[in-house]
Amino acid sequence: MELRQLEYFVAVAEERHFTKAAQRLLVSQSGLSASVRALERELGSALFVRTTRSVELTGAGRALLGEATRTLAGARAAKEAVAAVQGLLRGSLAVGTEQCVTVDVGALLARFRARHGSVEVRMRQAGSAVLAQDVADGRLDLAFVSLPGPPPEGARLLPLTSEPMVLLCDPAHPLAGCAQVDWARLAGETFVDWHRDWGARQLTDQAFAACGAVRRVALEVYDVHTLIDLVGHGLGIAVVPRPISRKEQAAKLSVVPLAGPAGPDWEVSVALPDGDRPSPAARELLSYLDLNGPEDAKEAAHR
Repeated sequence: MELRQLEYFVAVAEERHFTKAAQRLLVSQSGLSASVRALERELGSALFVRTTRSVELTGAGRALLGEATRTLAGARAAKEAVAAVQGLLRGSLAVGTEQCVTVDVGALLARFRARHGSVEVRMRQAGSAVLAQDVADGRLDLAFVSLPGPPPEGARLLPLTSEPMVLLCDPAHPLAGCAQVDWARLAGETFVDWHRDWGARQLTDQAFAACGAVRRVALEVYDVHTLIDLVGHGLGIAVVPRPISRKEQAAKLSVVPLAGPAGPDWEVSVALPDGDRPSPAARELLSYLDLNGPEDAKEAAHR
């Protein structure tokens, strides 16, 4: 079994398409298919169910995927460890981020690339639940997330900042003039909210459950600007982290503080692999963060 075979297998599993996997890896489809077939022969089991319209993992394929991902991550870490001993920073850096997590990820990556141009930088934007699982599975080196509960097995969280949740509504809405509003009072309202993978959505769902209120999310979106736009058109209200209410696009909306202990604050963290030290590239990126002080940053980068 070769690392290249595992790399090809993982690419097909993630893309669910042989042609797209080959394009992603910049190899011929015939060569990729032959490599996967050779891996199946060696393992004595089919890894994919192939049809004319889709490619799905078999039970054996699902069992292999996690181990293959961890093996590839380990091989990459071994190469990077040798390079670190030589005083070099090579390889790749895979970063994930949820939208608007109060971290200027673009500035961090630009600073990193300016200093370490030989490192391939990749970034994925998704919901926090998905990103944290990608870190646990070895698909990402780190991710900037907001999780209202514990991380998945295989990942740990390094807290960065915490902000309260606030109500965002159109100025013509009856709640717009309130000094503050109880969570339970919002139960009968129509809501705009993000997908359930987003940390802020999970936090809001938990807060309403804690106070025994049922709410209706009528408009579900995947980005911050669409949420603000829909609220601005009076199509619903939204409970958002306070930094969202300070965005320029939300300047004409009303912001109302939420009263009562229904839910915790919105916390932004860095998700890191559990048990292992971050890769050299990830440690370098972590060192750019302001983690309460230089000693905290230094300790987090090497933990």
